Amino acid sequence: MEKVAHTDQADEVLALHPPISDVSCNAEPKQAVPIKYSVVNRRGFGTMGKQMPLLANHFQVSVGVPDAVFFQYSVSITSENGIAIESKGIGRKLIEKLYQSYSSELGGKSFAYDGGKTLYTVGALPHQKLEFTVVLEESLAKCSSSGSPGADGSLSVGNKRSKHYFKSKLFNVKMNFAAKVPLRSIAFALEGVESDSNAQDALRVLNTILRQQAASMRCLLVRQSFFRDDLRNFTDVGGGVTGVQGFHSSFHPTQGGLSLNMDVSTTMILTPGPVINFLLSNQNVREPRYIDWAKAKRMLKNLRVRASHRNQEFRIIGLSEKPCNQQVFSMKVKNGEGSNGAETVDITVYEYFAKHCGIELTSAYLPCLDVGKPKRPIYLPMELCSLIPLQRYTKALSAIQRASLVEKSRQKPQDRIKAITDAMAHHHYDDDPVLAECGISIQKQFIQVEGRVLETPKLKVGKNDECFPRNGRWNFNNKTLLQPTRIDIWAVVNFSARCDTSYISRELIKCGMNKGIQIERPYTLIEEDSQIRRSSPVARVEKMFELLYAKLPEEPNLILCVLPERKNCDIYGPWKKKCLTEVGVVSQCISPLKINDQYLTNVLLKINSKLGGINSLLAMEHSGRIPLINDAPTLILGMDVSHGSPGRSDIPSIAAVVGSRRWPLISRYRASVRTQSSMAEMIDALYKPLEDGKDDGMIRELLLDFYHSSNGRKPTQIIVFRDGVSESQFNQILNIELDQIIKAYQHLGDVDVPKFTVIVAQKNHHTKFFHANGSDNVPPGTVVDTKIVHPRNYDFYLCSHAGMLGTPRPVHYHVLLDEIGFSADGIQNLIHSLSYVYQRSTAAVSVVAPICYAHLAAAQMRQFLKSDDSSETSSTSPAELDAPISELPRLHQNVQSSMFFC
Repeated sequence: MEKVAHTDQADEVLALHPPISDVSCNAEPKQAVPIKYSVVNRRGFGTMGKQMPLLANHFQVSVGVPDAVFFQYSVSITSENGIAIESKGIGRKLIEKLYQSYSSELGGKSFAYDGGKTLYTVGALPHQKLEFTVVLEESLAKCSSSGSPGADGSLSVGNKRSKHYFKSKLFNVKMNFAAKVPLRSIAFALEGVESDSNAQDALRVLNTILRQQAASMRCLLVRQSFFRDDLRNFTDVGGGVTGVQGFHSSFHPTQGGLSLNMDVSTTMILTPGPVINFLLSNQNVREPRYIDWAKAKRMLKNLRVRASHRNQEFRIIGLSEKPCNQQVFSMKVKNGEGSNGAETVDITVYEYFAKHCGIELTSAYLPCLDVGKPKRPIYLPMELCSLIPLQRYTKALSAIQRASLVEKSRQKPQDRIKAITDAMAHHHYDDDPVLAECGISIQKQFIQVEGRVLETPKLKVGKNDECFPRNGRWNFNNKTLLQPTRIDIWAVVNFSARCDTSYISRELIKCGMNKGIQIERPYTLIEEDSQIRRSSPVARVEKMFELLYAKLPEEPNLILCVLPERKNCDIYGPWKKKCLTEVGVVSQCISPLKINDQYLTNVLLKINSKLGGINSLLAMEHSGRIPLINDAPTLILGMDVSHGSPGRSDIPSIAAVVGSRRWPLISRYRASVRTQSSMAEMIDALYKPLEDGKDDGMIRELLLDFYHSSNGRKPTQIIVFRDGVSESQFNQILNIELDQIIKAYQHLGDVDVPKFTVIVAQKNHHTKFFHANGSDNVPPGTVVDTKIVHPRNYDFYLCSHAGMLGTPRPVHYHVLLDEIGFSADGIQNLIHSLSYVYQRSTAAVSVVAPICYAHLAAAQMRQFLKSDDSSETSSTSPAELDAPISELPRLHQNVQSSMFFC
């Protein structure tokens, strides 16, 4: 779509304006021209590359009753005393019971219910408004006594009960007609006659049917993925966390018609079983006496347990203040046989279970689980409680857990194909009554697609040598870096007691010489005093810098920092913050398990990039033959937002934007990073006008850097790569973020708007490709832009990296806007090439390098915000939610333009 400019003074827009400069920032910004963008339609298909038949994990769907209409009803569920019921579990049970009890009153219609407030039927129900009373009976006990002790003593122990007893509850269910959703809207959208919004409503109904079917099989539902309680699907990753394998299934409109996407999916759950075993594993301790109970309380809150003495589920709200044999509660007991009177006595939880339940507790020294209400606790001995299965673990995994999960859950192509094929046969989608009413049938064979393998770009390295990557990889054996730097003054600091820094420095100098980097002997080697290791991380860093600058004669080019741990070292954040924001010196952190040429080469690639060198360039970049980009000054932006761990609303999100520099190069970048509201996906500081009229936004920094590093040229073309957004946010990218970029550009004194190409990269999807024979992974450079892509929008899949282990996931690229005018082949080859300019690696990356750099920059700056309490389970108070967002310290001017994130 073309942009529409609304102005009555077109001549002013065409006027010449001064170039970008720092001085122009202080001038009054020119009036911006309002621009409205919309998502562009597909303009063609790629033809370049070697053709290759592939299989995709999509299954063709046919609709036998295309005129079927879904009737949508809003559902309201209240308890007998009028309290609204929000639980999806109860909601599904109630609707299931309602269907069984009132089938004739509902005209025999089958339901598609989302578990919340929406229900669908094919055709109308007998009335637009319906109201029912539904009775649910639950088995509550499996004990000869009245059960668990409450602190108020409301449970009497004088009456014996049968082994099982039932409690009936009444619920009121109201259903009101809300809307009609014609199934034909999908067909219209496929033909381009109707907008996607109408088709999305129909697809939502179809996907709700899939979720309902999984819910009926008692699966854990995570969006469109479903997980069964089957030990064969469980993988222990440590820390009381288990990976569970399930399946994703969802309907999609494609060029080839409606399809069902089915894929293997994995989520994390808490390892079911005894609560005490979970805590021991979660805190990595051998005995209960070593458990941190404050941490345990945070971890257990809101988890569901089953009590073995009652066979009933409870939700944990906390822990008792005292252990089981000391925690006292008051309870009422009868005075004697036949007496109506009762007296209140104090009794410990331990005594209660011994005397009234006949249970001799063996872990009476442990605190009890509180499963009551804040003002009415109910205590359960921990040893009688087990975590129920399929409870999601939504907190961040540790590095060790992530590595374990990846190691144990990867699947070879043929194994994944078999798993998906078996799942399709097992789920019997064609038997679903709602789908049957629509005449929907699903083929059982993978859809065949035509892929193309793009030519691998050649690279230029030192001494005018060319490098030819094979299978997405290359190396610097017997080769030098293209533009190596020189390191004259540098130092080594060692926070690790196990490393020999003299050996490391000698080997680094030797390896650098082979790669073309002239490295002098380090000016000083500083070992941390063992006494200081007991201090806080910040204090250790400050002390190290005191020692360092007492020995250095001048500012070093580089500080090599040896850390005690490879991942999640608590020294890393304070060290990087000190180097990048206070001192302004490039540093490289290492924690080698073994030192060899490959390891040292990888370290040198990062160091050379940070110090301004270039490891390699695309051959066409080196020779200045990149189509369209060499024709006009072109700025490439990579944009990403990094969010904190789930449930940590006190931790701000980090927005990072990297911009290319030294045009016409596309391999050098600078980063700008800001904090913003927690979980906010749209970047809000691209343009940030201040009261004095200046702009303190991220784009301004990158525009000025481009101008000064590109011989005074301002960009007339801007290519934006955006990561981490869904289709529903595409219009926001075009009309919120792009609008900010334009305002930042115009604030620098130019009303003219550059040409834009905006591309979104999505990795969070479930489309996979396989060789037609199913034996091998697809080669790097495989692109698919037909059949399973969007019927109208400009999208394609590209697998640019080598799948060495498991089955690689292609990146789904969406071209939202293309004013620069790339051909389909041109844009696919550009994106493929940008996967080979990642300076810190000798392998093609899965997504374009600018997005990788934005992700790295956000991750490194996030280390600055790490609080002393690094617990992933801490709760947030309302006061903390209203607290101002923590600002990131700005980078020191010495390192602002460096690739510090490499």
